[in-house]
Amino acid sequence: MCGIVGIINIDGRPEINRALLNDMNQSQVHRGPDEGNLHIESSIGLGHRRLSIIDLSTGQQPLANEDGSVIVTYNGEIYNFNELREQLLNHGHQFKTHSDTEVIVHAWEQWGEACVTHFRGMFAFCVWDRNQQVAFIARDRLGIKPVYYAELDNQQFIFASELKALKIHPQLNKELDPYAIEEYFTLGYIPEPRSIYSQVKKLEPGHSLLISLKDKGDIQLKQYWDLKFDETVTGTDQEISDELIVQLQEAIQIRMVSEVPIGAFLSGGVDSSAVVAMMAKMSDQPVNTCSIGFDHQAYDETSYAQQVAAQYNTRHYQEQVDSNDFELLDHLIDFYDEPYADSSALPTYQVCKLARKNVTVALSGDGGDENLAGYRRQRLHMNEEKIRGLLPYGIRKPVFGALGAMYPKMDWAPQCFRAKTTFQALGRNSAEAYMHSVSKSTLAERNQLFSDKLKQQLQGYQTVEVFNQHAKNSSSDSPLALIQYLDFKTYLPGDILTKVDRASMANSLEVRVPILDHQLVEWMAKLSPKMKLRGGEGKYILKKALEPYLSDDVLYRKKMGFSVPLSNWFRYELKDQLREIVLSKEMLGSGLFNQNTLEGMINQHQSGQKELSQQLWSLMMFSKFLQKNA
Repeated sequence: MCGIVGIINIDGRPEINRALLNDMNQSQVHRGPDEGNLHIESSIGLGHRRLSIIDLSTGQQPLANEDGSVIVTYNGEIYNFNELREQLLNHGHQFKTHSDTEVIVHAWEQWGEACVTHFRGMFAFCVWDRNQQVAFIARDRLGIKPVYYAELDNQQFIFASELKALKIHPQLNKELDPYAIEEYFTLGYIPEPRSIYSQVKKLEPGHSLLISLKDKGDIQLKQYWDLKFDETVTGTDQEISDELIVQLQEAIQIRMVSEVPIGAFLSGGVDSSAVVAMMAKMSDQPVNTCSIGFDHQAYDETSYAQQVAAQYNTRHYQEQVDSNDFELLDHLIDFYDEPYADSSALPTYQVCKLARKNVTVALSGDGGDENLAGYRRQRLHMNEEKIRGLLPYGIRKPVFGALGAMYPKMDWAPQCFRAKTTFQALGRNSAEAYMHSVSKSTLAERNQLFSDKLKQQLQGYQTVEVFNQHAKNSSSDSPLALIQYLDFKTYLPGDILTKVDRASMANSLEVRVPILDHQLVEWMAKLSPKMKLRGGEGKYILKKALEPYLSDDVLYRKKMGFSVPLSNWFRYELKDQLREIVLSKEMLGSGLFNQNTLEGMINQHQSGQKELSQQLWSLMMFSKFLQKNA
């Protein structure tokens, strides 16, 4: 893994501030502690920080082609680079290294913008083509690797792996985006393409940017990939199970290539256990596995991790974390640069820290829930859909909307429909209902929380527009496919992959995600919904396929997740600190919040009147951001 950065004078003027570019590059040293280099010519400057994984001796970046006319700075891994190298050699290209980086340079020369369609892996890169006077920036299909960018008022375009690098540029306007604030307090993260700053965007997964200096800095944003759900993979349960194992093994095997120590996260859940089981079957050496345990039994899965480690004779490393260890709280904003409220970032950082003591590369099980409907909220949503399907939306909206206004918290439904099911949910369309299920706060709560000033800036904007817009692009009429598509567009890149990228990079650890191999993802998207969710069992076909490899205790136990005891923290150990942070001078002086609401939320949670730990954590992280960036 690495960090990339760049400054481009889109007006073509031939001057790049080397000291500034170097400072921006050095801010990402944690992403690449092994080496750091710059390339500056005329109107462009590129920087790179390297974490050496493959071709340790000759893979330095930025890297050029034979005549130096094409330069690349790149973060990621192209797993099919050997195959592409052979193809490109046959086309007459000459290679001076054995790295996957050089494949990008020659792929650009051969295929231009279409080069990204040939890559299988995780990547974020910028290619500069001097002859064409264009810069091409691309992000991988699922958004595993990040790209932030901004067009500045001084006619410069800047980009980087992390927001902290852009913030160093003195011309960056750090005005907060009110829409991003609304989205953050709804979801707990800021979904692509927005960032906390109005001037900074995130390049969306499966997208590219082409910046042409010969056309006066013309910038073209394009989508080169999208996920299609079409249910064209058919067969018996056994046939599909067998094929799933074959595809999973292949996705894992190509991610086991490394010139440095490699291992895997092992939580004891289905997905990480599946990855470890497949790795063990394909390795002639014991697999290195890492687990974090908690001293709080409700959050500890280590007994299941130990069971899998013993079954496959892994070289298992495990540490216990004090559930009341708050040391990392002050560092979270340093890692994430903008407000980010997934509290599982804390244990994720801890497991990355443990892994880095023993390996440089770790495989994770991320993506299984998105691919095969493993989340509880997806099952609950599908139960709601059964009711919504009984009446047309045109009837449901006014009827249940009115009932919801009268009885917004009425829990009248049978047990299988409980949780966030309300009359209000039944009056929404599917995308709006799903956003209601995943949200950290309701619209009514945000209306009470936000100041009049912020609400005026929002001009009625609501986060649900993000979901409705993505829903328009969904390729399937299946209700399950729709919410899976929404997760792939929002929660997966905005929350899960952001969490793992920053936590791993803060520890200079590369994390590979085989279940998010785009070919495997495309194949699973072609499965019928009954292969994913059947009889209330999520990830149905994956669990059936894994029965010969893992015990029922691992496969069919209740999903625990990876979390911390926020509710107790805020009532006891962090009681005073919560009040101090949420009611900080930065929060009260920001003009964004209603002070009475802030005080009321703290009082209601700490008295036990309401459970508001998620909302309070979001406020706490936002306050930390304001304090850091005051």
